[in-house]
Amino acid sequence: MQRKNTAYSYLVIIKRNFIYLDEDAFVMLYKSLIRSYLEYANSVWNSHRLALIKDLEKVQMHATKLVISIKNLTYKDRLKRLKLPTLKYRRIRGDMIEVYKILTNMIVE
Repeated sequence: MQRKNTAYSYLVIIKRNFIYLDEDAFVMLYKSLIRSYLEYANSVWNSHRLALIKDLEKVQMHATKLVISIKNLTYKDRLKRLKLPTLKYRRIRGDMIEVYKILTNMIVE
């Protein structure tokens, strides 16, 4: 899966270039570099295969461990501390936004 591989390569770049990441710096880097690849074309490509969904979520799980101060917390606790939702939640939210736009004729052709 190309998106997962690209996201992991950005994780390696971040890990190599930033020795200590505080929470705010990580969130900024993560949202701009990694999450954009993981969420590319979600409204078109929204996998229902559990294995693919888990693969994408594993990237975020791994990424949140880059913040040394919260590395030992559980995944859910790391997300709460960083104020990040799960990727599954973001896909569902994106789908609901698209449905709302369709139903209210907000889609511009």
